[in-house]
Amino acid sequence: MHKELKSMDLNFKDIFTAFMILFAVIDIVGNIPIIIDLRKKVGHIQSEKASLIAGVIMIFFLFIGENILSLIGIDVNSFAVAGSFVLFFIALEMILGITLYKDEDNTTMTASVFPLAFPLIAGPGSLTTLLSIKSEFSTPDIIIAIIVNVIVIYLVLKTSGKIEKIIGKNGIQIIRKVFGVVLLAIAVKLFMSNIKELI
Repeated sequence: MHKELKSMDLNFKDIFTAFMILFAVIDIVGNIPIIIDLRKKVGHIQSEKASLIAGVIMIFFLFIGENILSLIGIDVNSFAVAGSFVLFFIALEMILGITLYKDEDNTTMTASVFPLAFPLIAGPGSLTTLLSIKSEFSTPDIIIAIIVNVIVIYLVLKTSGKIEKIIGKNGIQIIRKVFGVVLLAIAVKLFMSNIKELI
C-alpha cells in the first residue's frame, strides 16, 4: 500500500478503465426504475447524502478491505478470482434480464442511506470489485475513479426522472445489456490475470 501511495503518477487510461468497471457494476442508469419507485414511496431522496455516503463506504473499504482479508488469511489475488465470479453473475443479470441476488427492500424511511447508498450503490458487487481491481490498478487511480463515479451517481439521482423520459425503458434495457457484455469481458480478464498468479 505504501508503494502505491508513493507513486502518485496518475494513469488516465487506468482511471478510465477503473471508472468504467465500477460504473458497470454499480449500474446506476439501470437502477433508475428502482430509484424512481423509491422516490415515489418515500417522497424524497437526498441525492447529496446518498452519493457521499456511498463514496465514503467504497473508499473506506478500498483501504481497510485488504487488512480484513489479511486477518482471515486471504490474499488479494484469491479475492480477485472470487470477485471475477461475482462480476460474471452480475453481467449475466444485466445481459439476460434476470435477478440472481438483488432483492432490496425499498420501504424504509431512511431510503437515502438504506437501501440506496448501501447496498444498491456501494453493495456486494462494487465492494468486491474494488478489492479485485486493486491487484490491477494503483490506489490513487481507483480513488479518482470512485470520486468520478460518485459525481455521476449524484447527477443521475438528481435527474433520474428526466433521464428515464429521454432514454425510455427500452433505452435503459439496451444500456444495461451493453454494459453487461463489457462487464462479462472484464470478469474473464480479471479471472485469467489473477488465476495465473495463484497457479
